[in-house]
Formats: sequence, structure tokens, C-alpha cells
Amino acid sequence: MKSILLFLAVFSSTISVFAQQNQKADDALLLDYYQNQHFAEAADYLKKTYPEPVTDVKILSSLAYASSMAGRLPDADGYYQRIYATDTTNNAILFNLGSINARRGDNIKALSFYKKILIRDSTNFNVYKQMATLSQNTGNVLDAVTYLIKANKINPVEPDVAYDLTSFYINLKLYKKADTVVNAALEADTANLLLLLGKAEIDYRLEKYPETVVVCNKLIQSGDQISIVISMLGTSYFNLRNYTSCINTFKLLEQSKTSTETSYYYTAMSYKALGGQPTALIYFDKAIKEAMSGNVNSYYGEMAGAYDKMHQVKKAINAYQKSLLYGVMPLTYYALANLYDTELKDKAQALRYYKKYVGSNPPEEQRSYVTYSKARERELGR
Repeated sequence: MKSILLFLAVFSSTISVFAQQNQKADDALLLDYYQNQHFAEAADYLKKTYPEPVTDVKILSSLAYASSMAGRLPDADGYYQRIYATDTTNNAILFNLGSINARRGDNIKALSFYKKILIRDSTNFNVYKQMATLSQNTGNVLDAVTYLIKANKINPVEPDVAYDLTSFYINLKLYKKADTVVNAALEADTANLLLLLGKAEIDYRLEKYPETVVVCNKLIQSGDQISIVISMLGTSYFNLRNYTSCINTFKLLEQSKTSTETSYYYTAMSYKALGGQPTALIYFDKAIKEAMSGNVNSYYGEMAGAYDKMHQVKKAINAYQKSLLYGVMPLTYYALANLYDTELKDKAQALRYYKKYVGSNPPEEQRSYVTYSKARERELGR
């Protein structure tokens, strides 16, 4: 009896495999599913058409593809694993297994499949590109940079890899290397906004302000008005002493209500340079209110300078004293001493601040101020 049951089981399995091999899915129906993005329906149809056990590699490939596109990743992984078991040298299957595991968040497992491809194909650009992303996801920055370098060497004009590698070099302050990478990619695609952004960042860091202005304006004209582009453009105009353009550029941030401490500061400094002291004071005040850095002392110092030019001595002194609350800059002591000495004729306070200035170890380039302060100390101390 047992032998009869075993025979029937084997016979049934054989018939099933034979039937499966002779069944054929409706290609027109499948094409319709694919064209209309109905991948779940395609996967269900294939399962119905080819019931388990499925052994045909072509059928398994169709099931794996439809399942993957439908987002049924565990199913897709299972089908690809079964294909891989029949041929462990199939790079396409290894790539699909890597991609599916990456989508499932298993970066380590995904990397293991891609590494198997590299054993046989050490010049596979797409593999290096994927491995760079996965390494970055796992926090292994060194590996990520290594893979990006290899990918970029194989295809130096591919924009995504070029930009990612450029960004890493910028973060590492290797600006010359970053420039070489982005320039090669830009030769092939001069209008690529991502590459232009990388180029703008490099030029800005290298203090190539005229070049930064040109690239940032290209980005803005293309509709890329992100804050970093506007900030680099405005600051570059300031460093080129084009104060009106600096003000107009940072107005874009004001209009979008995304102004920052830095944008207010450079706007204030531009108004100050143009002689618009009252407006400069308004923006210095805005910078102070936005301040999240250790620059408040310098902002108050600039405000004091603006008040001084307007001959509002008491307000200037008040601003300088507020500056000292946030951090000591030797010249602040000197400025206070000079105001008390020449404007208010307050010898005691002037002497006090001259002494503080001399005792604050001013830098070498302020030697003339130190000499003058010591001379005034002697005269006021008589």
C-alpha cells in the first residue's frame, strides 16, 4: 500500500511539472498589466497560471520581476534565491538580490551580494554606485568614498556619483579634488543643476567670488532659489564690495521669510558700507535677535561703529559695552577709550579702557594702537 501511495505522489508531481511546462501565460494580458503598472495583478496571474512547484527559471524570473515591481519583496527575494541556487554565477540575479535587500533595509546583506559580483566583475559601475550608498547608510564613510572614487573613475561624467563624491571632498575640505571631479562631469552636462550647485560650493569655499556669482546666478535663473545658493551669492557680492547686489540678493530670503543671522549681518554691513547707518542698525538688531552663534559681540561692535559715525556717542558706548558682555575683542576696549577720551573728555574712563586695551594682548597688526594707548596712559595718568 505504501509503495502505491509513493508512486501516486511521484506520478502526481511529475504530471504537475509536465503540465506547468506546457502551460503558457497570455503574453498580451501580461503586457497590459505591465504597461498599466498593475504588477500585483500580474504576479497573481502568474501564480495562478504556474502553480507550485515551479522549477522553470524563466517562469521564476517572471514571478520575481512582477513581485518586485508590486512591492512584494519577500516573495521576490524567495524567487530570486531559487534562481540563484541553480546558477550562483548569474550577476543579474545577484544584482536583483542586492537591490531587493537594500529596499528591505538590510544593507549588510545587500552589500554581500554586490561584493560577490565584484569578484567576477571589478569594473561594474552600477555595483560601486549602489555599494557607496549602502556603505553611507551603514555609517561607513571611508568605504563609501572608496566606492565612489572607483565608480567615478569608471564613469567620470555620471552626475549623481560625481556630485556625491564632490560633496564628500567638500566636507573633507579637499576642494581642489572636488573641483576636478565636478568639472569633468560638467563638461558632459553643462546645465546639470546638481553639478552646478557643487561647483558653486567649491568656488565659494576657494573664495573665487566672481566665479561663485556666475554659477549662483545660473542656478537662480533656473529656478533653484534654495537658501544656500542665495546665501553664497549674497556673501560673494559682499566680498566683491558690490553692496547693492548683496542687499538685493538677501531680500529674496526676506521675501520668503527665511532670513538668517548671517543674511541680516551682511545686509547690515552693506548698508553701513553705503552710508545707510540707520538701516544698518535695524539689520544689526535683527541679526542679534536671530543669533545662534558666538558672533553677538561683533554685531554689537558693528552697531557701535554705526552709532559713532552718526555722532551718537552714548548709544555707541552702550553698544560697545554690550559687545563686551558676549566676548572680549581688544579693539572694543580701544574704541571705548577713544570715545571717552576724544568725545566725552572723561579722563578717568578713558584711562581705564586704554589700560584694559593694552592689557588684553592685542595682535601684532594693532601695534600702532598699542603705542598710542600707552602714550595716552602716561598723559592721562599725570
